[in-house]
Amino acid sequence: MATRTEVVLVDDLDGETPAGTTVEFALDGTEYGIDLSEENAAAMRAAFSRYVQAARTVSSSAGRRRAEEPAKAAYSGYDPAAVRAWAAGQGITVSPRGRIRADVVEQYRAAGN
Repeated sequence: MATRTEVVLVDDLDGETPAGTTVEFALDGTEYGIDLSEENAAAMRAAFSRYVQAARTVSSSAGRRRAEEPAKAAYSGYDPAAVRAWAAGQGITVSPRGRIRADVVEQYRAAGN
């Protein structure tokens, strides 16, 4: 036995079928997509045309997604610069970048910092 699945776009505005197209747009940094009949899509484009004509193009997102912002470093509970300075004063070698070894942080805290 075979199963047949059909996807039918329904106009998101008036609930009528079939919707002819999906219109994508962005406003205030949020991207939207709405399935519309050709008539409703034309009406939406006409409503936006006044603003589109006066606007400037910021960037083209055709075919690409917006890059995600890099993850924010988790708060470690201490100031890495202060630990590095303390370690240097104690003659302890610490990498100038990256994670500080846990034993060095423990020594820093044990010293009352």
